[in-house]
Amino acid sequence: MTDRLPLSAFIISKNEADRISRPIRSVVDWVDEVIVVDSGSTDDTVAVAEKLGARVVHHDWKGYGPQKRYGEEQCRNDWLLNLDADEEVTPELADEIKSKFADGSYGTADGWRIMIRDMYAHEEAPAPWAYGYHQIRLYDRRKGRFSASTVHDTVRPEDGATIDDLAGIMAHRSIRSLDFQVGKYNRYSGMQVEDMRARGRKLPRSRLLTEFPVSFFKAYFVRKYRKYGWWGFILSVNYAHARFLRVAKAYEADLLEKQGE
Repeated sequence: MTDRLPLSAFIISKNEADRISRPIRSVVDWVDEVIVVDSGSTDDTVAVAEKLGARVVHHDWKGYGPQKRYGEEQCRNDWLLNLDADEEVTPELADEIKSKFADGSYGTADGWRIMIRDMYAHEEAPAPWAYGYHQIRLYDRRKGRFSASTVHDTVRPEDGATIDDLAGIMAHRSIRSLDFQVGKYNRYSGMQVEDMRARGRKLPRSRLLTEFPVSFFKAYFVRKYRKYGWWGFILSVNYAHARFLRVAKAYEADLLEKQGE
């Protein structure tokens, strides 16, 4: 199949010059268009994206959900494929999507879940045991849109919409380095606390004691980080600390609120 698919791919970005080429290159040759919604990069993100054939539009940062909803509105097709700047469509997934558009079977569902598997800088492909999660990333925007949450960027299908699974995966290069990961966890935990407080959600203080060990167990055993050896131990500690940090920041916010600050 040589014709481009009637499919728009869109990506949100900010200061992703070192990573933006991978998601664009993984789709630019077979989708109708690639849209990059940039929120004010000060590096070469815009130049790199445009050189690779993407159309870049600026939109001030409003949060993950609103940013992706804006991206949806910039696309000229109703069928959309969403990628993050740290993700890429694997060749197997690309072939699967092309095949479904070739025979029309993409229309048997209103949205398709894709397995997104973690991949690290020292790896050439996601490990067979790599942690992954399903997300609706290929979908008809007339049947579902990204939520408006500033923290959670998830497609919310309309009532009655049909959802199915694709077999191929996206590779997720979630961290550039440990230094980057720690900073990301720190920023994201703060955003989570703001979101929880806005929704009136309270975390019990007992989780200050349980959050770290429970989260370490989850990462090391349930997510199978142990299979990475010492690297997996490091990842598990960082994950547990990030979860603990969220609870600690929520407790700190409660203290400040009681003091009237």
